[in-house]
Amino acid sequence: MSFEPHGRHLIAGEWVGSARRFSSAPAHGPAYEFSIGTPELVNRACEAAEDAFWSYGHASREDRATLLDAIADEIEARAEAITRIGTQETGLPEARLQGERARTVGQLRLFADHIRKGDYLDRRHDPALPERQPLPRPDLRLIQRPVGPVAVFGASNFPLAFSTAGGDTAAALAAGCPVVVKGHPAHPGTGEIIAEAIHAAIRSLQLPSGVFSLIQGDGRDIGTALVTNPLIRAVGFTGSLAGGRALFDLCAQRPEPIPFFGELGSINPGFVLPQALARRGQAIAKGWAASLILGAGQFCTNPGLMVLPEGELADAFAQAAAQALRDAPAQVMLSDGIARAYREGAGRVAGRAVPVLSRDSAGREALPNICRTTAAEFLRDPVLSDEVFGPLGLIVTAPDAGQMLALARALQGQLTATLHMEDEDLEPARPLLPVLERKAGRVLVNGFPTGVEVADAMVHGGPYPASTNFGATSVGTLSIRRFLRPVCYQNVPEALLPEDLREATSR
Repeated sequence: MSFEPHGRHLIAGEWVGSARRFSSAPAHGPAYEFSIGTPELVNRACEAAEDAFWSYGHASREDRATLLDAIADEIEARAEAITRIGTQETGLPEARLQGERARTVGQLRLFADHIRKGDYLDRRHDPALPERQPLPRPDLRLIQRPVGPVAVFGASNFPLAFSTAGGDTAAALAAGCPVVVKGHPAHPGTGEIIAEAIHAAIRSLQLPSGVFSLIQGDGRDIGTALVTNPLIRAVGFTGSLAGGRALFDLCAQRPEPIPFFGELGSINPGFVLPQALARRGQAIAKGWAASLILGAGQFCTNPGLMVLPEGELADAFAQAAAQALRDAPAQVMLSDGIARAYREGAGRVAGRAVPVLSRDSAGREALPNICRTTAAEFLRDPVLSDEVFGPLGLIVTAPDAGQMLALARALQGQLTATLHMEDEDLEPARPLLPVLERKAGRVLVNGFPTGVEVADAMVHGGPYPASTNFGATSVGTLSIRRFLRPVCYQNVPEALLPEDLREATSR
């Protein structure tokens, strides 16, 4: 299937242009012009979503599952065109785009299966006890219901899996919530072709056109209009700490505040315990190096921090990691702005820590860098704990287990935390695990966090600033709970109950 972007927004089933336009900035291939959204278009999309909610929010689980499967089919029908435009815009290799497309359609189908089973509804029934003394108990039934229209912001680093039809959109549609997507300006053509796939699926099933809209733009005013629109009931966001925090504050300041589920940043610390360092230090260093440069370090789970016992083995670890990266080729970053921010961040860290591997990046390409510091200095300088988006690694050495524990306790919230350990490291691991469990949404042993499995048990979230809601995940089937709320029905006649609740009662 051929594809050339037309540069319009999808608003309530219609492709609509606007007067102001911006140009894409692809890593290679042609640039295209795209319309810039307006607050008026945002309002039209939100009104259409609200209208659609009154039918889509009450559609059967099977109807919603069929839509998710149909979107997956439409995406696969455009596979080659998606890969072509995606690689041009982002500079990501074809294999990465193909794998990400498979993950995207896989999570759509996972949610279809999930809602067909119905377990996510958490249905509960306390039958009436009219004879109970001193007071009778009414009939009480509980079920999870969709919250209403959801705003989703496309992510820069995952043009498919965290963007137009990514995990947030899949979870919201599965829950019964219409979606308005703010496309990411780094890959607007990719967003457009995915929106075409969603639009085709909606039309084929004759669902309300307001179930999905896409608005493009390269300014903050569209995002502001979207999260402050009174018809939006929740927001899904993956992006920078500064941008996410600004939108989070807007959601909280609304006359009627709404939940903002933002994933904002993480340095994903790893702790190498003594026996693991002694037995496998070189192998861990090489594995860390490989994980550090995966995707040019542009993963939210990039392992940017490694904490080691100080000494000769730490020295050898640092040299092994540097050697593994010394000849690593430059990699194209997702945008000129991201590449510039990486250079600036690497420079800040190099000015505060000792460079172990220093390689100058230029233009839109990134080269890996490694720096080293002590636990005492890391604890003194908060800049060293800031995320640098890209292939930058920081090694921190600690004189003893107590200092390593103090460093763990001082960390901000993280998406992941890792222990590298042997069986003989159980004693130093015991006090660390409760701390890491409190700091991160996912705790790993003897692995690297890049690569997030889309599964029932996955948690991709964590305490602030990793995310704005530590009780939620943006990956896995549990993420549907972000867009649901419990409703209790007291003494409601069965004929008036939602169909899913009647089913549960009749069993």
